[in-house]
Amino acid sequence: QEQLVESGGGLVQPGGSLKLSCLARAFTLDGPNYYNIAWFRQAPGKEREGVSCLRTHDESTFYSDSVKGRFTISRDNLKNTVDLQMNSLKPEDTGIYYCTVDFPCDAVPHLTSVDYGSWGQGTQVTVSS
Repeated sequence: QEQLVESGGGLVQPGGSLKLSCLARAFTLDGPNYYNIAWFRQAPGKEREGVSCLRTHDESTFYSDSVKGRFTISRDNLKNTVDLQMNSLKPEDTGIYYCTVDFPCDAVPHLTSVDYGSWGQGTQVTVSS
């Protein structure tokens, strides 16, 4: 498992925005290898689900239906991060957000009960008034 570190979570009111970052510590995003960098989340009492994914070899992006149009995934080669800009946040977006390279991007938006793979600490996002 390549080492990834999530950050940027916090408490935000409904309708607000947050930007999460996934720092790749063990490899370079714009290097010779290709990666699928995905964001997942786990709400309290629920299984982990796929949110978004970026495929580095062609910059393709993928989103679950629940976040499409509100979240944007992108990469910052200078910082070596894959970021998730989250706008128009809703209480149901609350959860711990994780990034990973373990899954093909085209599968990520359809994954709703993920209990396998390697996961870091994640970053907590709380949307509440």
